[in-house]
Amino acid sequence: MKIMVFSIFLFMATLLYSESAPPGAFSITRIHYDGGGDWYADPSSLPNLLAHLKDHTNMAINPLEKRAKIGDDIFSRSSYLYITGHGNIKFSDEEAQILRDHLLSGAFLHADDNYGMDKSFRREMKKVFPEKDWVELPLDHPIFNIFYKLPNGLPKVHEHEKNRPQALGLFNEGILMALYTFESDLGDGWEDPRVHNDPEDVRVSALEMGTNIILYALSR
Repeated sequence: MKIMVFSIFLFMATLLYSESAPPGAFSITRIHYDGGGDWYADPSSLPNLLAHLKDHTNMAINPLEKRAKIGDDIFSRSSYLYITGHGNIKFSDEEAQILRDHLLSGAFLHADDNYGMDKSFRREMKKVFPEKDWVELPLDHPIFNIFYKLPNGLPKVHEHEKNRPQALGLFNEGILMALYTFESDLGDGWEDPRVHNDPEDVRVSALEMGTNIILYALSR
């Protein structure tokens, strides 16, 4: 019940802020997927990232995230997509095709690895792009220095399976369509400080990385 009430409140608030946002303002659309995973995880993360963008760049920002199921009107109008969660992710065959077409048409997907989503996310993205494999971005890739300088690559926010953080990409004709931030947990670093009590330098690094991802996606 609490989750339902919160979702309704956030939906109404998003409509309000969307109406007051400047024309053409940048927004992030969170994917509402099936399968039982908590697609709504880290609720303060995207608003905090958007606030950081507003405060540190000259971009026009819609300050609250949008939420959409693959194929609905909001999804179809969204060029920057975000997906996360701790549990199972499931795309229908129709959703996989719609997501594929949308990314091939120029949309961008950032998938942020929360503990428990890796296996199902990789499985479902193989349905979307069966012919493609994830490629690790090297440390000299522009995504690590387009605005903030992150010479060590992805920051390690939270430990999952003691793997190193990796920025993994899917490309179409040399253009990055989808970014999977694996074993980093950026969304936790974007959350309100009291949620995880992460050190300030970790939160700053996560916000800087998130800013770089967005600016790079917009520059492709």
